[in-house]
Amino acid sequence: MNKYSEGGGSSKAFCYIWVSEAQTEFKRVAEENVTLPCHHRLGLLEPKSLDIEWLLQVSEVDQKVVITYSGGKVYNDFKVEQKGRVSFNSNFLAGDASLQIIFLQPSDAGQYTCKVKNAGQYEWTHITLKVLEKPAKPKCWIEGDLSEGKEVSLQCNSASGTAPITYQWQRITDEEGKVGHLPPTSRVNISNPGQVLLKNLTQMVAGSYQCTAYNEAGQESCTVQVKVRYAQNIGMVAGAVTGGLVGLCLILLSVRLTMKRKEKKRYEEEDTPNEIREDAEAPKARLVKPGSSSSGSRSSRSGSSSTRSTANSASRSQRTLSTEATPQIAPPRYTQVDAEGKEMDPKKVDHASLKKTGASPIMVPAQSRAFQTV
Repeated sequence: MNKYSEGGGSSKAFCYIWVSEAQTEFKRVAEENVTLPCHHRLGLLEPKSLDIEWLLQVSEVDQKVVITYSGGKVYNDFKVEQKGRVSFNSNFLAGDASLQIIFLQPSDAGQYTCKVKNAGQYEWTHITLKVLEKPAKPKCWIEGDLSEGKEVSLQCNSASGTAPITYQWQRITDEEGKVGHLPPTSRVNISNPGQVLLKNLTQMVAGSYQCTAYNEAGQESCTVQVKVRYAQNIGMVAGAVTGGLVGLCLILLSVRLTMKRKEKKRYEEEDTPNEIREDAEAPKARLVKPGSSSSGSRSSRSGSSSTRSTANSASRSQRTLSTEATPQIAPPRYTQVDAEGKEMDPKKVDHASLKKTGASPIMVPAQSRAFQTV
């Protein structure tokens, strides 16, 4: 309290000015509520002339009004970002002009000033508010080859939060979520604590790992599963794939060969009836005299038999197709025979004598003489 006095002559007059000045810092986590204190004694002087004002320093030369009480009314819609979230304490007229802010946001951070004025007297208070953000839930992932003997890197990162953010990797030791130390072969990147290197992987280092990101406001964590693959399992998988491909190729080849054999067998069955038998005997034929009825009937039967034989041979010749070269058949040669069946020389045949004896010349193929039908 500062006390100023003025006097002259025998009369004295005193004027008292109460000044309260304080500098305080508050830290709160985002989305929480806070009360910035401001107490005064000026409400007892002239209640109607009481004036209260809260200001926020947004820059070195600029201040914005947050809330004010003047002329018996409260005004709290000056700052759009804080509209509906700021208010006075219920006893602000009695001496408690504290500022209440609900659901804090990072934009609420800054230096606040409380000014109280009444009847020419002033009181003010300065308060610094820091709004802290918890780290966002981090993301965990693995980089590298999870095979035995290889090495992998465990990565962890939180996208937002009040700096500085610290990272810590731990190994989950049981199903209840208890954590322990990292394996002896692990190495933490000092320049980037969110990265841990696991070297010379074995089944001993397999399991769950947890990364925790934390700062002044709080912490969040994530987990990742490390599954080390056996080297022999890789060879078995490769062998199984190769064997499967070879088996498939063998099956396709077997199907193709089977189809070819079936086609060849069908082709042979179709061509077998058309083969020519060179050792088959030709039908026998015999010429008889045209005099007697019996000989005539035999002659006619012989002629009809010869005709049928010739027709059958012709039809068989037309149907027969050999798979090899078709033999060249020379045109038949004809020989004249007399009524008794004796061969006659064509040059010595006397047609007049034949007419007198009543015989008629018959042309018999030369190749059929040995196969005359009786």
